[in-house]
Amino acid sequence: MTDRYAVIGNPVAHSKSPQIHAAFAQASGQDMSYERLLAPLGEFDAAVDAFARAGGRGLNVTVPFKLDAFAIASAHSARAGAAGAVNTLARRGEGWFGDNTDGAGVVRDLTVNLGVEIAGRDVLVLGAGGATRGILDPLLAQRPRSLVVSNRTPEKAVELARRFAADGPIAAVAADALAGRRFDMVINSTSSSLAAGAEAPWPWPGTVFAPGALAYDLVYADAPTRFMRWATASGAVRAVDGMGMLIEQAAESFLLWRGIRPDTAPVFALLRPGAAR
Repeated sequence: MTDRYAVIGNPVAHSKSPQIHAAFAQASGQDMSYERLLAPLGEFDAAVDAFARAGGRGLNVTVPFKLDAFAIASAHSARAGAAGAVNTLARRGEGWFGDNTDGAGVVRDLTVNLGVEIAGRDVLVLGAGGATRGILDPLLAQRPRSLVVSNRTPEKAVELARRFAADGPIAAVAADALAGRRFDMVINSTSSSLAAGAEAPWPWPGTVFAPGALAYDLVYADAPTRFMRWATASGAVRAVDGMGMLIEQAAESFLLWRGIRPDTAPVFALLRPGAAR
């Protein structure tokens, strides 16, 4: 019997996860299907329960449900526990096991695919939601010189900085207090790039990019995202979207579900033919 998997979110129509996992399954000879599952806001638990009753074996969880996924899981991996957020659910008996593969995906894309050194660098993360929770611990494990979290609602950034304070040099800084600060890497963990046609000014100063800085958007798109355009106009020498992260975190999810970590390079070439990383 074919095992069922899906990506669940709202919105979810744009997701490339079905293509990625279909390629992984074909390359590794796995008998599985993978679909998109749109969950109405406020009805995440019901949608997951219905999927499980229909034989679903695993879910990738995207915005805005990563905190809901943490709550619904009866057991968690260490990295999900550290994040307090879940982006991967695996059916274990009558319950769900929650994992978070976002941070592993970001770090692998940055260090392996893009050849970027994180150790000894100053890193700024924009946003303090579920996506940020998933990447902070793995980023701190790379030993940056500093890691700053900045959010439109400063209190959320302060809470995260306190949560991860034992893991490395992390601080919360309000947007209007970043003037004069420069960072080697700026990671956009907000959903602002998903807002179609939104071109309102960013609340963060464009002066945050140090000479030679990399701008990295967790959002992926076939054209430069709103964040990438802002970063390039503000002096970032390199602006990259999150396609590599998506593929790498998907490989981590596939490993959890199927016990095999697939080769990701052919999938990137499939989704972005001719593109350099």
